[in-house]
Amino acid sequence: MKPRDMVMSAVDHKTLPPIIKTASPELEAEIRVRVRNLFGARPLPFMRQLISAWLVITIAITLAIWLDNVWMSLIAIFLVATRQNLLGLLVHEQVHRLGSRGPYGDLLTNLFAAYPLLVLTVEGYAQVHLAHHKYFYTGKDPDYARKSGPEWSIPMSRGQFARLFLHDILGLNILRLIRSKKPYTDGVRDEFRRRHPTPQWVRPTYWIIVAGALTYSGGWAHFLLYWVLPLITVAQCLVRLGALSEHKYNVNSPELNDSTHLIELSWWERLLLPNMNFTLHHYHHMYPGLSFATLPLVHQMYKEADLVHQENILHGYGDFIRRRVLGEQHSPAAPANWPQSAPPA
Repeated sequence: MKPRDMVMSAVDHKTLPPIIKTASPELEAEIRVRVRNLFGARPLPFMRQLISAWLVITIAITLAIWLDNVWMSLIAIFLVATRQNLLGLLVHEQVHRLGSRGPYGDLLTNLFAAYPLLVLTVEGYAQVHLAHHKYFYTGKDPDYARKSGPEWSIPMSRGQFARLFLHDILGLNILRLIRSKKPYTDGVRDEFRRRHPTPQWVRPTYWIIVAGALTYSGGWAHFLLYWVLPLITVAQCLVRLGALSEHKYNVNSPELNDSTHLIELSWWERLLLPNMNFTLHHYHHMYPGLSFATLPLVHQMYKEADLVHQENILHGYGDFIRRRVLGEQHSPAAPANWPQSAPPA
């Protein structure tokens, strides 16, 4: 079955409630000028996220090995998985050339974010993700084609939702994940070649060095327990949650308002599951040239201009799961102290 046919077989034509209002031409022009002033790479926030991710990973694994008890091991596995998810989001950021536009930006991101995730490279992900942006919700959109099955169709039953995450946490979906990393861009592969691609010899050399270091230090058991295990279990739950919170995939419409969620997270959700403002995904698609660090500013800008349907903003992952994933209509009002927008990370 062709990707377009797969997509069409899964749609239910029930679009999401709109998020962004239609503005007057004058107001829209003014907003766009202000937003364009924020375009461009933000290397300092990017590096802060990268360094902090590896700092948390290092401390968590060191404590787990030192304390050598089950509870600290479980905490370490969870913390490492959250930062593995963050490394994937940093790869996404660099694919848009928002970490660094220099000749070594892709190389550094590969070495410290993509290669450690085992199946990811900046170059490979760029072919898929940039096609998703350019050919949004058409037959050439690889994300739309891949996520056309029932496991990505929302709303879904509580039982199906629980089974999906149980399979993820048990690592039962890992083979499907690996297969999904093979780029499919329906003949548009050459459109998204990188300006400064990492030489092909770097990746195997990287893993030869890592394997040698693990063998010399006797660290294979710790690597499997505190890196591979989180990556194929907890991290996959976070990847699925992130993907579901981007778009409703069973919609046959290329209009952003029809398929894209907008979620404001509470402070503790941003602390527990850092995601570089990824739940403000609507603005990322409107303005792919914006760094993750500027998305909250744009969200606030749109709210102040009364261009956001406030009633359709989702307040936290719980609200998102109730209203969108499970399709429950009732949703409590946002708490009085709920943030008006997520602060820049």
